[in-house]
Amino acid sequence: MTKLLVRTVPDPVLREKALPVLAVDAATITLMKDMLETMYADDGIGLAANQVGVLTRVIVIDVSDSRDGNEALMMANPEITWASDETFTYREGCLSVRPCSSESSADLYANVTRPKAIRVRYLDEKGAVRELEAQELFSQCIQHEIDHLDGILFVDHLSALKRGMIMKKIEKLRRAMGDGKPL
Repeated sequence: MTKLLVRTVPDPVLREKALPVLAVDAATITLMKDMLETMYADDGIGLAANQVGVLTRVIVIDVSDSRDGNEALMMANPEITWASDETFTYREGCLSVRPCSSESSADLYANVTRPKAIRVRYLDEKGAVRELEAQELFSQCIQHEIDHLDGILFVDHLSALKRGMIMKKIEKLRRAMGDGKPL
């Protein structure tokens, strides 16, 4: 497995819509495994293919306490088929919303409200159609990663003021690191 480079804002690939997986083949499985390794190495709980520069509808998730890969989900073409009216608010952050791929995203979190429960259909790593229901943090994480596949970042769910504050923090951190790239 290979640790991949996580793209960070303002990389344009983060705003592009990913294309459906035509078949879960060896390349797709390798991508999924590399994404898991990358997610664990960066202490994330979810990762979308866009975040590693691949425009294909693949996400990986592990919200377990053990974080040993036994409860990890690898999903191709995830699609939410139902969402509850009841909502859940969680303090979200993102491996792509930070100054660079090697920096912590400390203080770059914000409360995001999403449906509390969802049902999602996807292809697993063997190409089988699966469906599952998720609640609270698990549901929030799946929705966050599917947003990535559609070119949406968690900051897009915030007010313009909150979004601007987070982006200014990133820009300030970049300048302090010597990377004056404007956002």
